[in-house]
Amino acid sequence: MARVGRGGGSVGRSRDKEVRGKRRGRAGAPRGASGASPLVSGGWTPWLYLAPALVVLGGLLVYPIYQLGLISFFQYTQAQVSGGEPTTFERFGNYAELFGDPQFWQVLLATVLFAAACVVSTLAVGCALAVLLTRVRALPRLVLMLAALGAWATPAVTGSTVWLFLFDPDFGPVNRMLGLGDHSWTYGRLSAFFLVLLEVVWCSFPFVMVTVYAGIRAVPGEVLEAAALDGASQWRIWRSVLAPMLRPILVVVTIQSVIWDFKVFTQIYVMTNGGGIAGQNLVLNVYAYQQAFASSQYGLGSAIGVVMLLILLAVTLVYLRLLRRQGEEL
Repeated sequence: MARVGRGGGSVGRSRDKEVRGKRRGRAGAPRGASGASPLVSGGWTPWLYLAPALVVLGGLLVYPIYQLGLISFFQYTQAQVSGGEPTTFERFGNYAELFGDPQFWQVLLATVLFAAACVVSTLAVGCALAVLLTRVRALPRLVLMLAALGAWATPAVTGSTVWLFLFDPDFGPVNRMLGLGDHSWTYGRLSAFFLVLLEVVWCSFPFVMVTVYAGIRAVPGEVLEAAALDGASQWRIWRSVLAPMLRPILVVVTIQSVIWDFKVFTQIYVMTNGGGIAGQNLVLNVYAYQQAFASSQYGLGSAIGVVMLLILLAVTLVYLRLLRRQGEEL
């Protein structure tokens, strides 16, 4: 009986140790999903890493946007800036004046058409050169890459000045090669837009080319070989094989090109001398600059900026929705 008692006591002591061990484990375990602090469980850790960048973006992006929207609701001209007249709250008066101006709608239409032409041309040139990179040897590929990166790295003002010299009616080599004499490319509306389009495509296609080329290199070679063995032409391979597989990449470069080309300013301002003859080559960015600084209508210029912001925000939301449909993590 004594042995049984000792055995029963040892069993009881072992159970007590297990209970105490479990209690110590619960006490020493980090608090997580069971009501723990989110800092310990890792829920706030990404935000802590992003906090410095968010502070910088708040100062450089959020506050200027807030001021832009605020000024758009006031009558804010040079008289208010100098303190000669008080600032008056106009509500939606600037927007009513803007939407009632026929020139605004003409400039908006020209901006949309010009941006669309730039995007289509940039994608066509970039994709064609990306396919070419997969067909040439290493040395020509390197030369083309370096030339494209040189165009990409050239500042917009410098590139615009160079293109103006190339198409100059007096000293430009293009007119001499084409036998056009003293033809002015910046005099006519369409020819001026075409000249700016060439410069925009020249400085924008390297991004599309490099991105699409990287996507093509990621496509398995067996797929392209199988399409070639089936007798598909290069155009059919691109349209039926490469384009569907590169759709996520093409969506990204398209949306980014839309955003970049919709807010073109430097090329238009430099190459058409502020918007062309009688404002025939105005786009929204240059139009906003003229209203805000040339005419000192800061409230009206801010309203144009807000409209541009909303349009680009809508394009960005479409971009994010497309990413979600394709299963990309945001």
